[in-house]
Amino acid sequence: MRKDNVNTEIIVNVHPLEKRVAVLEDNRLVELFVERKDQQNPVGNIYKGIVKDVLPGMGAAFIEIGLERTAFLHYSDIVQDFLEIYEDEKPRKHLNPSDSSQIGKLLKPGQEIVVQVHKGPIGSKGARLTGQISIPGKYLVLFPNKNKIAISRKIYSQGERTRIRNILSEIKDPSYGLIVRTEAEGSDEDDFRNEYKALAKTWRLIEKQLQYAKAPVCVFEENALENYLIRDLFGEHVDRLVIDDKSFYKSIISQLEDISADLIPSVEMYKEDSPIFDAWSIEKKIETIFHSRIYLPSGGNIKIEQTEALVAIDINTGSFTGKSHYEETVRKTNLEAAAESARQIRLRDLSGVIVIDFIDMTDDKAKSEVLDILKKGLRRDRAKNKVYPFTDLGMVEVTRKRMRATIMANFSEPCPFCNGSGRIISKEAVTMRIYRWLVRSEYYIRNKHLRILVHPDLLNHIKNHNEDFISYRDQIEFAEDSAIRVDQFKVFSLPGMEEVTSKYS
Repeated sequence: MRKDNVNTEIIVNVHPLEKRVAVLEDNRLVELFVERKDQQNPVGNIYKGIVKDVLPGMGAAFIEIGLERTAFLHYSDIVQDFLEIYEDEKPRKHLNPSDSSQIGKLLKPGQEIVVQVHKGPIGSKGARLTGQISIPGKYLVLFPNKNKIAISRKIYSQGERTRIRNILSEIKDPSYGLIVRTEAEGSDEDDFRNEYKALAKTWRLIEKQLQYAKAPVCVFEENALENYLIRDLFGEHVDRLVIDDKSFYKSIISQLEDISADLIPSVEMYKEDSPIFDAWSIEKKIETIFHSRIYLPSGGNIKIEQTEALVAIDINTGSFTGKSHYEETVRKTNLEAAAESARQIRLRDLSGVIVIDFIDMTDDKAKSEVLDILKKGLRRDRAKNKVYPFTDLGMVEVTRKRMRATIMANFSEPCPFCNGSGRIISKEAVTMRIYRWLVRSEYYIRNKHLRILVHPDLLNHIKNHNEDFISYRDQIEFAEDSAIRVDQFKVFSLPGMEEVTSKYS
């Protein structure tokens, strides 16, 4: 991986109920990943499913894979594989890849099928599936039943592409296809050989499970945070990976010994008493994710609004008036806004169509500068994105592939008081806030008895998750207070009922 001038740190906070990974670039939070014990992220998982219904008019089928909602499989996501694997079968031999109404020739209700989750469920929509199975690694992606080698377009050197292709042609079995990821640039033959063997072994184990497993069933869980961290986040471009849990640290080291031993010196075990996210001021940075308005260094601001159809980002000069003429004021504000918009897109995991309404500029050179800054900020984004030129109305359109639910979706829930037009911090997130307050304040509150006041709805949630606070059960008691918002809490020291919420934060 090419090393740039950006100082990149990955900070990992592990709790029995939650794992959090923060990516910092020059000490600015640019990405946040959260994995909770009670939340599923099925993207990348492989299932042996059952066809529930086939809809030729939609060119799709609904597949039962064991999730809460039936998953969705479109004709275009399976037809090519069927044409390659079943080319000798007459009914399938004459399939038209562009005629989705022919899905009934491939699938029948009750039929078992192997699928992989391409997009996770969101809102009322079930997961989007594909029949094109892949097993991702750090350097390679393995495709069963495809004798092909493809190399990332971001590996520009023709000599490097030829070198990699020659290596893989020698070590690969003809029954497997491979995609070479950008991270593989500069890797030696042992790196490729070791990972290829690991991926092939994984697929053989999946095949065995598919023979005996009763559908619907998951036969491969791909998107565990630990795997994602090693495969997609950590690399030569990362200066430090700091972990606050010994077991997680040992697991990461063990996996790196097999695939990237040269990266081990960059991994550190956090040994301080204070919470790791506090040491890097990450908790405060996370709070800003829920603000719709973000202020720029010069005094301007950007406003982010998410709708079902698109994401709108509006740029304002705010209090910034500039030291010269109006055009220079607008140019400087737009440049700052372009950089911040790119960061917020990554941080909030915004996807789909994103429309950025920059302040009107007449200077084409200034417009080009703004576009360059925006593209530069998204260059390190792992999600596929494209930035389009300024429209006649002075707007810039960005498209970005959805990889997972947005941070807002993970940390919030529909507001019960506005019929879903707004959102509030979820009860799970508030519960974790309380827990982190206790951990952060542990030194000061030891031997104290505390009463924590919360909204009645939150209290009901906490009663169902008492195990979250088992280490503090002799020290704390919860009580309801309907005057407190559901996303807030107050902590009092007994017996005098002195409020210590902010005192020990």
